[in-house]
Amino acid sequence: MTTAKYLLPFALLLAAPSAASAASETAVLAGGCFWGVEAVFEHVKGVKDVVSGYAGGTRADANYSAVSSERTGHAEAVRIIYDPAQIRYADLLKIFVTVAHDPTQLNRQGPDTGPSYRSAIFPQNTAQRRAAQVFLGELQKARAFPRPIVTRIEGGQFFPAEASHQDFARRNPYHPYILMHDRPKVAKLKRSYPTLYRG
Repeated sequence: MTTAKYLLPFALLLAAPSAASAASETAVLAGGCFWGVEAVFEHVKGVKDVVSGYAGGTRADANYSAVSSERTGHAEAVRIIYDPAQIRYADLLKIFVTVAHDPTQLNRQGPDTGPSYRSAIFPQNTAQRRAAQVFLGELQKARAFPRPIVTRIEGGQFFPAEASHQDFARRNPYHPYILMHDRPKVAKLKRSYPTLYRG
């Protein structure tokens, strides 16, 4: 089932990008292994920078070894710096749920399991929190997916991951995990949102 027809009404609730917008804004999203989520958003027009990291736990536990224990409260997440004059927060959320991950998988994405792979939105301000609430409500009401949406709206600081995890897909294009799970997501982005895709 396509979700495009259900997402359009929500998109209309938000103002279109304009030159008067702030120079940059930040979004933080968690949707499974951060390699693939980062790879998708690096190919979105208007996105200036994407950083893989951890959100939802403390600074002391913000490292891969600790987060992998599934006891820190962190989720693997990405911090997206974007130009709101070129792309809206609503568009980032649409790409998040239709391309970057499956918002119906609870505490997992594909082969990766555990709460650190949960689906979550970490609003950076009140406007984003309200937009995320409306967005998820519209998805639920429209029954846009065959299973319930499990994406959570959470709070918490973002902490960058280790250097070895940054730009992983770009640096390791033939890694088996990237070929199997993440390259298809980038291809889907290009196919589903051609006007928002950049090579």
